[in-house]
Amino acid sequence: MDSPFSNHAPARASSPAGRGGLNMPRILRVGVWAVFYFLFYLVQQVSELVAPLVLILGIGWSALPHIIGIANGVAGNDPQTRDMIAHVAHSIPDHVEMGSHLLTPSSLVFDGLLLMAAAALCATLSTIAARTM
Repeated sequence: MDSPFSNHAPARASSPAGRGGLNMPRILRVGVWAVFYFLFYLVQQVSELVAPLVLILGIGWSALPHIIGIANGVAGNDPQTRDMIAHVAHSIPDHVEMGSHLLTPSSLVFDGLLLMAAAALCATLSTIAARTM
């Protein structure tokens, strides 16, 4: 008993293009989907490589002043150690400007999470493109 959900392929009438000729619309469609698949997969790979680095860099940069504050409390009463720790703490920038880009610890964390979301989206889209081909 066949149901609409059975795995049987529907019977197709043979077309003139199916007798050894080239089916240009199908070839064009597969070519377009292959280009999209390539682009989605490329973005996914780059995002998966860069996202953890950016995320760890942002978390480390935001945690560094807190770690130095803890080290300052552990330093004790030695004035030279306190001066050195204070000098290091004041030399950590709160933002870095690279060309027209302003980088802050929170922006790096946000960018890392955004790259992870882009990787997930491109993985989904590349799967859809692969199944459509």
